[in-house]
Amino acid sequence: MLPRVFQPGAIGRMRLPNRIVMGSMHLNLETCDDGGAAVAAFYAERARGGAGLIVTGGCAVNRQGSGGRGYVVLSDRARHDALARWADAVHAEGGRIALQLFHAGRLTSSRYTGLPPLGPSTVASRMFPDEPPVAMTAGQIEDTIADFARAAVLAGELGFDAVEVMGSEGYLVNQFGSPLTNTRTDEWGGDARRRNRFAVAVVSAIRDSAPALPVLFRMSGDDLMPGSSTVDEQRALAVELALAGVHALNVGVGWHESRIPTVQSLVPPGAWSHYSAGVKLALAAERLTVPVITANRFTRLAQAEQALADGQADFVSMARPLLADPAIVTKTRTGAPVNICIACNEACIDRSLGEEPVSCVVNPRAGRELVFSQVRVRKARQYAVIGGGPAGMEAARALRSLGHRVELFEASGELGGQFRLARLVPGKADFGATIGYFTDELARLGVRVRLATPITADNLELIGQADGVVLATGVTPRELDLPGADLPHVVHYQRAFLEPESLGRRVVIIGGGGIAVDLAHLLGHGPSPLDARTRFLAEHGLAEGPPPVPSPRSLTILRRRGRIGAGMGRSTRWAAVDALRRQGTALLTGVQYEAITPDGVHITDETGTPRTIPADSVVVAIGQEPRTDLLPLLARTGVPLQVIGGSSGATGLNATRAFEEGLRAAYTLGR
Repeated sequence: MLPRVFQPGAIGRMRLPNRIVMGSMHLNLETCDDGGAAVAAFYAERARGGAGLIVTGGCAVNRQGSGGRGYVVLSDRARHDALARWADAVHAEGGRIALQLFHAGRLTSSRYTGLPPLGPSTVASRMFPDEPPVAMTAGQIEDTIADFARAAVLAGELGFDAVEVMGSEGYLVNQFGSPLTNTRTDEWGGDARRRNRFAVAVVSAIRDSAPALPVLFRMSGDDLMPGSSTVDEQRALAVELALAGVHALNVGVGWHESRIPTVQSLVPPGAWSHYSAGVKLALAAERLTVPVITANRFTRLAQAEQALADGQADFVSMARPLLADPAIVTKTRTGAPVNICIACNEACIDRSLGEEPVSCVVNPRAGRELVFSQVRVRKARQYAVIGGGPAGMEAARALRSLGHRVELFEASGELGGQFRLARLVPGKADFGATIGYFTDELARLGVRVRLATPITADNLELIGQADGVVLATGVTPRELDLPGADLPHVVHYQRAFLEPESLGRRVVIIGGGGIAVDLAHLLGHGPSPLDARTRFLAEHGLAEGPPPVPSPRSLTILRRRGRIGAGMGRSTRWAAVDALRRQGTALLTGVQYEAITPDGVHITDETGTPRTIPADSVVVAIGQEPRTDLLPLLARTGVPLQVIGGSSGATGLNATRAFEEGLRAAYTLGR
């Protein structure tokens, strides 16, 4: 049903079994003191799962170009055996792997490298405003180009099938191309052609030094930075790179400093594929046949098939979807349940920006394939899981995957826990896909799921003679201790999500965490005649279209202390809060709640001024409390017990913790 996705292809002399490329992801595992074992296992599982080509996380061509302490520096010979192990592991599974050649330029710090950052010009970044780069001399430029070439030769010697030059996202090669970061007046700066000379020189040097090695180039379709290179200039660069001998162009979008979201859940799938389509047209106009790869926000192979069918690309790059499900390619081909990436970024992108090992919220095994091996136990036991939210679903799945008999009890009529609320938020429909995946996967594995079956003191015998129990009954909304909190127009967030039509025109949300932000987005998301992709682009000035119809509601979020959305992921919060501001939601912090009355919420604002915020409905979203009423009963049974997710504590609870605790509980009990 996906003939184009599963059609073999080629990049240079490299033959590929299908059109899916696993895009580069930095894992913060690359420099672990394990001889490369963890990364090798990670890549091997994705090769086994059918990825046509795997592109590694960025590896710095020299120490000054390292993006952080967790980056491999290719000039460090002590890392070479580990790199070869990555390639060997992929080849053992019949896969192909490309080494990404990376230089951070100004997007790094001497804290990581021990050296001052370098750049085309002395222009500081928003990420490191106190450490502007040193403008590179002509000699340093030539040396860096030579380092790219040496790195490519090394990649071939270590067994990699290809290399990819990181030339987008605002790193060094991209910095040379942009007038924002390249203010030089010599032969390496000035007009677009001279600014692009560095990128072309890197490709030419690699082709001269390693003529048999396929070269991919990750280029920017649009920097999404006001005053940066134009889209036409980027397409002209694509033509220059093709003439220089590049074998494929992988078209990305945006800089880390851009204020337009590119990878968050509120970005519709396939939103950026028109940039790769433009590159293909530019190449075709010059009769150049270099394959083009489209990237960013493809979550399903059906979306990739559509992009290929529409002629927008020759290959499709999917990165985070292969974190969520390493076998997405094989499973899609066979019709097996696929664990869909929800674009939450919590365990992947957010961690990659720091030093914590990267994983995946909905697949906490990602990056830990050796720790949580899937070897089945010799003796199957019987386990009961109480609660079918994220923690309970993952515990049941993992226990059954180890070979145990599992029965899951869920009080409501559907699995999913608070994901049932999250899927209602604009842009978060794939949270519902997670519920669908676990529903189908648990059935496929043979887990007995008993919905609408709460476990109480009266039916505790339902868990039978279980050899172990996982308690994952989640949380309940925290009560608000405030005069007027018992008035009829005051409701908890759960009801507001499920019955938004019951709320009045003026809504005040008390509490400013992630739940409040999601709820405000749901309530304030006005209708639009445009499809989701065009609406998103139009809202960010990237397409023509009428503005959305304003929501009939007036929304206000109140928070005592801290920022609105505090606790949300680093790469997501700013985009979500910007969306609220665009839709007109009032955001008030530093307030003191005084009372709720029929006419509204009485507060003292951050200036000490008493105010009344008019409200027809007041929604309480001040956190949760763990549901632990079963804990004493279960403890008295003497059966081994794991308490996980919200049941183990609501402080700091998020989906990342819930799924991970489900996995760990299964391995603690099941092994």
